[in-house]
Amino acid sequence: MIDYAIALVVAFLLLVGSLFALVAALGVVRLPDLYTRMHAASKAGTVGSGMLLFAAGVAAGEVSVFARALAGFVFFLLTAPVAAHLLAKAAHQSGYRLGPQSVRDDLAKR
Repeated sequence: MIDYAIALVVAFLLLVGSLFALVAALGVVRLPDLYTRMHAASKAGTVGSGMLLFAAGVAAGEVSVFARALAGFVFFLLTAPVAAHLLAKAAHQSGYRLGPQSVRDDLAKR
């Protein structure tokens, strides 16, 4: 009975993580400019890959594997948004323009 519950949890985590990864991939392909594509990749991609790591840790059934998966998830949460922010700032400073749908540019020099 406990194996069935673990299998359901792992299946749920895999499904949700895969959906987040799919949304991130669609965002990278469909969004209009670098900034919105980077936002989709960093946010949805981080959650999706984190859930997939978490599912792998739960499926392994070992505490050491689960701890490494949890550490990887925390690493993703700490690094991906910061890296996306720094890349967007560098792109803006190098002159990459916002897409036509953007309402305002808060970093523009006044």
